[in-house]
Amino acid sequence: MKRYQIVGIDNPCVDLGVSVDTFPQPNQGVPVNATSWQGGGKVATGIVASARLGAKCAIMGMVGGDEYGKFCIADFNRHGIDTSAMRIREEDTTSLSIVISDRETGGRSILGRKGTAKAYQPEELDRSLLEDCEWLFISTCSPACVQAAKIARAAGAKVLIDADHYQPELLENIGLIDVFIGSEFVYETLFHDQNYEENCRSLMQKGPSVVIFTLGAQGCAGVGPEGYFRLPVYEVPVVDTVGCGDVFHGAYLAGMLEGLNAEECARLATAVSSIKCTRIGGRAAIPDRETVRKFMETGVIDYTEIDQRVAFYGRGLQYV
Repeated sequence: MKRYQIVGIDNPCVDLGVSVDTFPQPNQGVPVNATSWQGGGKVATGIVASARLGAKCAIMGMVGGDEYGKFCIADFNRHGIDTSAMRIREEDTTSLSIVISDRETGGRSILGRKGTAKAYQPEELDRSLLEDCEWLFISTCSPACVQAAKIARAAGAKVLIDADHYQPELLENIGLIDVFIGSEFVYETLFHDQNYEENCRSLMQKGPSVVIFTLGAQGCAGVGPEGYFRLPVYEVPVVDTVGCGDVFHGAYLAGMLEGLNAEECARLATAVSSIKCTRIGGRAAIPDRETVRKFMETGVIDYTEIDQRVAFYGRGLQYV
């Protein structure tokens, strides 16, 4: 029995979510409907989804020694995620994104300030975590992530990648990946048609046992050991799509830990990310397992616990 079900590697950030009716034009002002301070980052938010669905998780990465860095670590701890391998670069800053969601278009605009804290380096990897997990969760093929994948796989773990952006190293290291979940942007870079089954299978031949592409409002398409599938999104009142893909990946991993097949995992992940979209920010509306089960059976979302968390994040940076 491994100590952790999932270990993730990321450079966490902070998202300040701002909800408005319309995005302001230059020299204009508009009222703000709500603000919310939440943790961000692809694997960082995905692993919070895994933890909320019951997985035992640990995260390694770096933050600055500022207030935002303290907040990132506190939010992982709130969700029961082991942060013992997180590095705090005391003299540096943590990345911040201001995410403005407008109801008029249903879209979002992001203002990003990159922190100065240097990314996790291969020599900083905690081998004890990597050798004691069932799954490694990554979002890039950085030197640290590639080395981590080699260590984890040598110890019997599998690797899932959230391939949100294309990088040449992605295909160079695809043989290290067991579950490849790419964004529509990566799909459009790699392929020039909509033959999803054929193209997913072409990537499977390079190593992964599962290849899935998330397609935004068009749902997802993928191939697993059981064959090809195409799933639509759930119809919900969308408030904010930030973090939707991140949550999908974390929920997919949680489904795999339950023993679901590829299509069943993707259906669970679609439901979890759909619920997330009904409230501001990337984490506030991530449901627990019982809430998502009821939603998948009845179409009804129980907001009792979710809205308590929405209110919590709306109060500003919280460290306890």
